[in-house]
Amino acid sequence: MTLDEMRLGQSGIITAVGGSGALRCRLLDMGLIPHTKVTLRKIAPMGDPIQISVRGYELTLRVADAKQIQVEAEAQKK
Repeated sequence: MTLDEMRLGQSGIITAVGGSGALRCRLLDMGLIPHTKVTLRKIAPMGDPIQISVRGYELTLRVADAKQIQVEAEAQKK
């Protein structure tokens, strides 16, 4: 799944970062690299942007950018 498909409060591990050129470099510079845990914290009322927690800080991304990031969802605890 991609980062924009996650549910509120769901965590996952980044498996791949897509995009090209400046966009891909910007995503990687923000700490969105493979094997990093991310958690979806907030979704704006109109659905764009979204806020995630990554590497100990909160990051806001446009949904179009979040679609470039492949994520493997973590198993839910019961």
